[in-house]
Amino acid sequence: MKAVVVAALIFGYTSVSAAIGTQQIVISDADAGWIGNKIFHNECGGKNEYLISWNDGEDFISLGIGHFIWYPDNKIGPFDESFPDLLEFIKENRRELPDWLRDPETSRCPWQSKDELLRDLQSPKVRELRTFLIETKDLQLIFIANRLKNALPKILKTAPEEARFRIEYQFYRMASTPAGVYALVDYVNFSGEGVLATERYKGKGWGLLQVLERMNGTEDGPRAIREFVQAAKETLAERVRNSPPERNERRWTRGWRNRLNTYIDAIDNNPGYPRI
Repeated sequence: MKAVVVAALIFGYTSVSAAIGTQQIVISDADAGWIGNKIFHNECGGKNEYLISWNDGEDFISLGIGHFIWYPDNKIGPFDESFPDLLEFIKENRRELPDWLRDPETSRCPWQSKDELLRDLQSPKVRELRTFLIETKDLQLIFIANRLKNALPKILKTAPEEARFRIEYQFYRMASTPAGVYALVDYVNFSGEGVLATERYKGKGWGLLQVLERMNGTEDGPRAIREFVQAAKETLAERVRNSPPERNERRWTRGWRNRLNTYIDAIDNNPGYPRI
């Protein structure tokens, strides 16, 4: 993947500036490649073998650099199912899909459980799926970035009218630096926008909306990112407290906190912009 392509397309524009709301987010080609690499490491440990994953206790498979959710056939879950949308995006960009993903009659998730997937790991279908995910990493990054582009309008529409100005202000505080853009893109990817009624426990969400609602600062740069991380930790801790006990979401707390800490590390640590 050529980073210059990602920089031009990451927000759907032909330059490195992208209009979101009333302002612009500016990102370089190097920063775009760096953000993609960070997300790949957060979700997959930087290893292609984890582009296909099924976590213990989950009722869906996670695919690609963003671990996009795909529910088994006839299963409807509370979390946003994003893999079918990714497939549509890839088709729109004229990339070839495996035959079984191209046909609407056969493109539903063929595995009903983690055990089924594990028994099928060496099958031609799984190998073909993994190759497809490796070859489309560039489009997966653009798909993730497009989600951020579309996030703010959704958030402002959902937020109480009296809170909208403050939420938008906090969004652009974060978007003023590459490290802040990375935090926004990554958080939306793994925790959502916070606008879906189904992504609630006891009426409380855990997405970007809920994090921005907790922020009140005015300084850009490192102070904004540190405040965002603290707000996100509080938001996710509330999620765990409100979650159904049988989901045992406390087991994910350490990983979530480590992931959020990479946003702080990104303030000063920019190791040569490795590529995914």
